[in-house]
Amino acid sequence: MKKIKGFDLRGLNNGAHFQFMKAVTEQLATETEINKNAVAKAAVEALAAKFKAEDECLSISQKNAESDAIAENDALRDALFMGYKKAVGSYVKFPVAEKAKASKTLMQRIKDYKIDPDMQLERETGLITNLVADCEGKDAAAVALLNLTDYVAQLKAANAKVESLIKARSMAKAPQVAGALKQARRASDEAYRRMVEVINALVSLGMAEGFDTFILYLNETITRNEQEVLPKKKPSEDKKPADGKPGDKKPGDGGKTPGSKKPGGDAAKPGDGGDGKDNPGDGKDKPGGKGQGDATVTPKS
Repeated sequence: MKKIKGFDLRGLNNGAHFQFMKAVTEQLATETEINKNAVAKAAVEALAAKFKAEDECLSISQKNAESDAIAENDALRDALFMGYKKAVGSYVKFPVAEKAKASKTLMQRIKDYKIDPDMQLERETGLITNLVADCEGKDAAAVALLNLTDYVAQLKAANAKVESLIKARSMAKAPQVAGALKQARRASDEAYRRMVEVINALVSLGMAEGFDTFILYLNETITRNEQEVLPKKKPSEDKKPADGKPGDKKPGDGGKTPGSKKPGGDAAKPGDGGDGKDNPGDGKDKPGGKGQGDATVTPKS
């Protein structure tokens, strides 16, 4: 029976790494025969737990749960601010001089703060906080005269909501140590390596009946990732293939000349540890030996 081939997960970006681990853990969850073995089951469960931690770190790094709520409440706040501004402006040319004067006072305050709904969230929040403080303080009489007290109260509440959500988002990220996702990936890689070692060991011991489907699936998944996901290595300039023209290589240059190997001559003899061509099997891993399917995934330090 074939074993699981080796695969260095370090070359995958975060997204590809997540997808690979997701595919492996989901498939393992369906493998009844593998999970019947206590040792294999423990390795499978450990991998699932480490992948879950990686998933959580990846989710936090991409988007916080508060983001949608912030956007929603920011839109409400912006609508209230623009409504307040429009209401204040409607009194600028009001026939009652006292109300027109109050309108001009409040409009000047809006201009002074230069609040723009498209500006950075924290900056807008701070400016609206100051504007509301003025409306409730030194400009309270003008606000009351124009019957805008309720409008200001609604704007204050919406602004406070956005502020609290921003703080909540920051607090959610605060417990994260630097490189949390990187550490989670390392843990997943170690758990994956352990799972591969266990399954390959069971294959060697002849205790892997019913494992064939999973091993085939995983090897095909690894091959696909190697061919389509991992970055391709550029050939080195000093490792270009030879032209293959007769006579290009001279004796002594590492080439081979007709008759250079004579019976009893310099040709590699059985047991001399030849180059693996003259002595089949020497110099290379033998089927079932170390290196044939024993997955070794060394976490990135």
